[in-house]
Amino acid sequence: MRHVEIADLAGQRVDNFLMSELSGVPRSRVYGMLRKGEVRVNGGRIRPDYRLKAGDVVRIPPWHGPAPNERAVPAPALLDQLAGRIIYQDAAVIVLDKPAGLAVHGGSGIQHGVIESLRVLFPDERGLELAHRLDRDTSGCLVLARNRSALLELHAAFRDASVSKTYDVLVYGTWPRKLRSVHAHLDRFVTRSGERRVRAVPEGKSSRTEFSIVQSGERASWVRAHPHTGRTHQIRVHSLVSGHPVVGDEKYAPDALLAQSRESGIRRLCLHASSVAFAIKGQFRRYDAPIPADFTDAWRRLGGT
Repeated sequence: MRHVEIADLAGQRVDNFLMSELSGVPRSRVYGMLRKGEVRVNGGRIRPDYRLKAGDVVRIPPWHGPAPNERAVPAPALLDQLAGRIIYQDAAVIVLDKPAGLAVHGGSGIQHGVIESLRVLFPDERGLELAHRLDRDTSGCLVLARNRSALLELHAAFRDASVSKTYDVLVYGTWPRKLRSVHAHLDRFVTRSGERRVRAVPEGKSSRTEFSIVQSGERASWVRAHPHTGRTHQIRVHSLVSGHPVVGDEKYAPDALLAQSRESGIRRLCLHASSVAFAIKGQFRRYDAPIPADFTDAWRRLGGT
């Protein structure tokens, strides 16, 4: 059993702190430690989103997993792929064009995600952390911080909604021209099978997404989404409650629509984080990730031009 007193890590979420302290421990195991009360702060239980304060004492249980030299490392092909998808990097941040199908972190049967792989690519950077997250099947702009001060600044920007994000989205059906803003209260829940999902309910957290039409067709529409809040699965659920779920969305789209798109040869969630803009170290920056070939191919298969 270890006890760590917090000094320069004040403001960091306890789950992210534990992922750094317990390198190689599956994320699911870290959350299990928190849920069972194995991890304590100042002698008490805490939630995974608890933000550490200076002077907090964290009790960390022992981990009897594989030794570091026994852990599998990401495949060289994956490391090469990610190295080639870095849009921008400097001393503070890395902006990556994340491929669809790759989780941002390991856990729940996923051995290596983006963060584990980039820590192999940059082995001397102990401060490398995700500034935010993208769903596993979403492609596009993902921001990582390379040091503690950059992480705190980015986290504050995301909390204050001062980060501007744009997503390109293919949705089923013809998007109504008058539907430009979707407001819904979203709540996370777990299904009986253990799957994490989100639903729109009055008691949920307020959320808003602006939509604009890029191209419109009978089978599908290409829209651009600008989320003003950062709720889990926000664009996917806002599209669903609007009557136009995201093409290829295996969590939320009806089976009949999924079957039609699969028959057309579409094998991805058609949601792409095409740009992100934020201020850091006194400079405003914007970065863009090109539309993937399989996204535009899906649009053509749905009758688009």
